[in-house]
Amino acid sequence: MASSARRGPYFCGIDAAMDVVAGKWKSLILWELHHHGTRRFAELRRGLPGVSEKMLVQHLREMEEDGLVHREVYREVPPKVEYSLTEHGVSLNAALAPLGAWGTERMARIGAAKVSVDA
Repeated sequence: MASSARRGPYFCGIDAAMDVVAGKWKSLILWELHHHGTRRFAELRRGLPGVSEKMLVQHLREMEEDGLVHREVYREVPPKVEYSLTEHGVSLNAALAPLGAWGTERMARIGAAKVSVDA
């Protein structure tokens, strides 16, 4: 199971941190939830062009197991599920902020285009 695979042992703190954010979409899910707050599944998917439904479900489940994302299920018809960052997720996002700043500087340095997402 995925949760037992992310319990160490680790070489260092960076190894442990990268284990939690490994995967193309996890850091972008963190960004999306940080910048837009609580989101429903379809809203997350629209905000992350290119992510498959299967991959988004898998990453959200792993992030919930790791305590980064809270999943709230509302018992109504049709079913409603919302995702938000936990305190742990917010602190990870803060730790990733300097990396994001470095990436923004790199984009400017190499002249890379920024993807525009209408959400």
